Amino acid sequence: MLAEADSIDALRREKRPLPPLAGIPYAVKNLFDVAGHTTLAGAELLSGRPPAASDSWAVRQLHSAGALLSGMLNMDAYAYGFTTENSHYGATRNPHDLSRIAGGSSGGSAAAVAAGLVHFSLGSDTNGSIRVPASLCGIFGLKPTFGRLSRSGSHPFVASLDHIGPFARRVADLAAVYDALQGRDPADDFQADKASERTGNLLDRELEGLRCARLGAISPPVR
Repeated sequence: MLAEADSIDALRREKRPLPPLAGIPYAVKNLFDVAGHTTLAGAELLSGRPPAASDSWAVRQLHSAGALLSGMLNMDAYAYGFTTENSHYGATRNPHDLSRIAGGSSGGSAAAVAAGLVHFSLGSDTNGSIRVPASLCGIFGLKPTFGRLSRSGSHPFVASLDHIGPFARRVADLAAVYDALQGRDPADDFQADKASERTGNLLDRELEGLRCARLGAISPPVR
């Protein structure tokens, strides 16, 4: 991280263009490969596996965008859970109320952002593991369309359902990170063959005419 920060400082001193996420600290759920570190996926059983030989696609993309990786975060073992009360590595508490859970399985990612420890983080979502902790911790989380972002170099849970995505405290930050994560990765056979679509410039667009959800007739009526 310090070497990367020095590189950003050198660009700034030389008045050269800075990458879009220059100098912004972030952390990842501990199922993304980080070169030189063991990818635990929250499981004691995996503690003996060798360190990752290279970074995951997502970490490489964020490195290219100038972001500074500061750590790997707690999670439910194997991403199988909704509470991040990890029986081996300990529970992640909700920073707004330490008597409550942060949600899961990406609870460490949500809690770190909500507590202000990092500007954004990465998590994964198979059945709510970004959406649940984002909601409980009062921040924003994005589960992108399946196949939009490469998952290569991340520990799988259910390959046909896994998504990766970011957490942030502001929607604009979420969009900036999502845009940095986009790109075609030939190593991920599940990724859609679709060009990147930048989202940051869409945030000021009027919402009139857009439909977010639609409920049909409900019987019996819900009060």
